[in-house]
Amino acid sequence: MATLSNTFETFAHSVKLAEPASPLRQRICELGRPAHLTGGASLELEDARAQLVYLTHGSTKLVAHASEARDQIIAFHFAGDTYWIPASDNYSYSVCALGECELLLFPADIFLKMAESDPQILRGLIGQMADALRRCREKAVALGRKTASERIAVFLLGMAERIGTAKGTSVILDLPMSRRDIAESLGLTIETVSRQFTILRDAKTIETSGRSLVILHDVSQLRAQAGYLAGAA
Repeated sequence: MATLSNTFETFAHSVKLAEPASPLRQRICELGRPAHLTGGASLELEDARAQLVYLTHGSTKLVAHASEARDQIIAFHFAGDTYWIPASDNYSYSVCALGECELLLFPADIFLKMAESDPQILRGLIGQMADALRRCREKAVALGRKTASERIAVFLLGMAERIGTAKGTSVILDLPMSRRDIAESLGLTIETVSRQFTILRDAKTIETSGRSLVILHDVSQLRAQAGYLAGAA
């Protein structure tokens, strides 16, 4: 298990916190609360306010809980991500570990108040939040306007960007989430997800091994299947 010092130093480097001897850095360090989660465990929030979370190690899913026990996976997060857990409003939220995780939590309002005196911290956070907003918009378009095959292609391309490892012309993914998680995230059934993976395998666009390993052999074909604009980056 990572120590608070190691976890905080990783976070400080990520958001470009002030110099080690600065009073601001010390105050922010004292504000942070480390958390360790085993696979499948949910984060117990001691504060009803919005939380800023830095994921030092592992991967998580952010889940919104609606009425009648209906849940929606909002996003997946991976080591190095800084993300926001909203305060409970029309829905409540939880963070669930996809494997063993180390996190660092801050009350968002207090953290932002402290960070107001350091534009560099705010720029680092804004950059990360802008990336998260872009992914959220991408998902909104996929859920609202795209077919099942397009949604799967968008998902795989998104994972390639975030956790993919290039090997020649292919991209290797070690997906920490289950097929059920993928289905719930994309508004599909598990059967549909499995069928779309089979179609992609038969077309030699991807290769799979076991539950988690996916190799993308034809990224350009996936981009075309995702319905992206021709020539887009």
